[in-house]
Amino acid sequence: MELFDLPRERAEIAPGAVHVPGWLDPDRQRELVAACREWSRPPAGLRTVRTPGGGEMTARQVCLGRHWYPYGYARTVVDGDGAPVKPFPDLLGRLAREAVREAYGPGRTPGAYDIALVNYYGEQAHMGMHRDSDERADEPVVSLSLGDTCLFRFGNAESRGRPYTDVELRSGDLFVFGGPSRFAYHGVPKVWPGSGSGAVGMERGRLNITLRVSGLPG
Repeated sequence: MELFDLPRERAEIAPGAVHVPGWLDPDRQRELVAACREWSRPPAGLRTVRTPGGGEMTARQVCLGRHWYPYGYARTVVDGDGAPVKPFPDLLGRLAREAVREAYGPGRTPGAYDIALVNYYGEQAHMGMHRDSDERADEPVVSLSLGDTCLFRFGNAESRGRPYTDVELRSGDLFVFGGPSRFAYHGVPKVWPGSGSGAVGMERGRLNITLRVSGLPG
């Protein structure tokens, strides 16, 4: 299994973009994996995301709080079974607030996080370079990794190309990006199947929980 020999210490990858390895302890990881299984059940469960051009994302997704679809948000799964989206859990709100303070210091006041996108990556899944820009707020994005290790590519706000930095995200890692990096392009070129630990409740695959502030009314 070929993994990148990348640093595993806390680091600011770009201005406002902070990687904290091993932030979630095993108990918290197990709790989140179990919760993701429940959230993924229908109705409004795990789905394949189809792009406007007719393609399909290889990572499957379930949304909480509001339903994301290219390129907007809705209260129902408009591109799936049409069911009302599941509520945003208090558990994730608490984690988002803790994560922002961990990344930027105790003096930072976190926003009102109200959206979660949970992406499941199987063996061949990846994510192209994109920006999280459908929100009406510029509060930091909080990203939590569970299961298999991935190569996370964090770029710039102007284009999908260079400059970018490759980061190895393992189970339990936290990545927060805000400020000048809030609208930077980022993606997941590769996941290493079987690189995680079954001790957290996942034998294979990767879960990424992305927490956002919508800035939307109601």
